[in-house]
Amino acid sequence: MTGNTQSEPSGAQKMFGDFAPALVHFTDDVLFGEVWKRTGLTPKERSLVTVAALATNGNTEQLGYHLGLAKENGNTEAELVEAITHLAFYAGWPQAMAAMAVAKKVFQS
Repeated sequence: MTGNTQSEPSGAQKMFGDFAPALVHFTDDVLFGEVWKRTGLTPKERSLVTVAALATNGNTEQLGYHLGLAKENGNTEAELVEAITHLAFYAGWPQAMAAMAVAKKVFQS
């Protein structure tokens, strides 16, 4: 495990393992190990910003994971739906519709 102290392999390790060890390292140790641990924003705020960025850029593949993490970090489903609705006017209707489809799937499963 690349500096990861979890007993179970991370999502990055499961996806890329030995195929892309540097990407696993940066994901586990830098992104989630350092950036997400910074104190300038709460985990709830970081999650909301991340969901907004993913929705804005149309990155729906990772959005499902981050919607779940946002809920774990204290965001409610209603807050996340509201944030995506709000983004429709700033990020674009198609991005918001795609993000909302992911949210519906995640929240109803």
